[in-house]
Amino acid sequence: MTGKPGAQATDAAPYACAASGAYADGTSGVAADGGGGATAAPAADAAALRALLLDIAQTPAPTGSEGERAALVLRLWREAGLDARLDAVGNVVADVAASSDTSAGPPTVILAAHLDSVFGPDVDVSVTQGDERWCGPGIGDNAASLAVLTRYLQTRGLPGRACRPRLVVAATVGEEGLGDLRGAKHLVAEFGSGADAFIAFDGGLGSITDAAVGSARYEARFTAPGGHSWGDYGAASAVHAAGEAIGALRRVKVLNTPRSSLNVGQVWGGTSVNAIAERAGFNLDLRSLDAATLAELEAVALTAVRAAARAAGAAVELVQVGARQAGRSDNERLVLAARAAYAEVGVAQRTAAASTDANPAMAAGIPAIAFGGYRGGNAHRLDEWLEPASLGVGLAALTGLLARLA
Repeated sequence: MTGKPGAQATDAAPYACAASGAYADGTSGVAADGGGGATAAPAADAAALRALLLDIAQTPAPTGSEGERAALVLRLWREAGLDARLDAVGNVVADVAASSDTSAGPPTVILAAHLDSVFGPDVDVSVTQGDERWCGPGIGDNAASLAVLTRYLQTRGLPGRACRPRLVVAATVGEEGLGDLRGAKHLVAEFGSGADAFIAFDGGLGSITDAAVGSARYEARFTAPGGHSWGDYGAASAVHAAGEAIGALRRVKVLNTPRSSLNVGQVWGGTSVNAIAERAGFNLDLRSLDAATLAELEAVALTAVRAAARAAGAAVELVQVGARQAGRSDNERLVLAARAAYAEVGVAQRTAAASTDANPAMAAGIPAIAFGGYRGGNAHRLDEWLEPASLGVGLAALTGLLARLA
């Protein structure tokens, strides 16, 4: 692919390596069955991918506590010959040279796969291995993407995988939940001014995230006098106030176009069954495809919570715990390259909006997408599953995408 990855395009151009004669047959050298490059044995890839997946998936990485998995990825990337390092927020970062240079210099692409999982430290992340499916919390989202990316880095010198732009590869912290895209935001702040594109390697095969879902997240903290459930009956209750606020939020009008959502995901409070609660709270998640709509939904929702607290005789403190910007960037050419990479390995493509590590790049005007590399299901559930055979297809698709951006 010639020119900037975000530039206007009328077709999926052949990749620069092929144009320069790196591949005599004009192809990527990637087997259509997902087995890997011209000299990469499919069996070797399959065994390596499965071993990497087991190591990564069974290393806990709760959001905010990704250190153990980060240390594993750091070691693996260094063993692959990269000068990998931990940055100021805990991302694992490494530079990968481009396959070729031009008078204008090779494009620079930030390629990120997040380290963290939604599951807390109390969750057993052991993997159950079946013949065709493996199951385990976080096995797909996002252990699979880290395994595929790591295998690419281990074999990046093979002829079928050597065509690429200059890469800044990263395993990022804080993608899930209240992590608030901390790692991706830091990457964009550090490298964004010199980046031509950003790819979040995250999601299922065929998925292309071409627009960012924005979100505003709050922790609502209620306080009230409380007391004994019999002796002080009638005193204001923080739990009752929180319940009234949740009821008020249920009555807030949420638009379908542009698509928006409102959710209370966690609730807590009280000290005993026979005590009127002095403290209670909940977490509130507001989302929209449109920034102005999100801002309006946020204002209405917060007003409803404050009014409910006053009516219940309680005080409320609303603490913002997350903010992700909505929108999209000039990513048409990047999307075309992703579609072509999937088509080459026989995978149907679909575009959709989502909240991913690509959000901060889109907000900064950098051409950005999220691109998936495995086949699985039940993400964010204890019974999440994955087809290990699909990892080779994901590896081939990633290889083809990077070749098209060279």
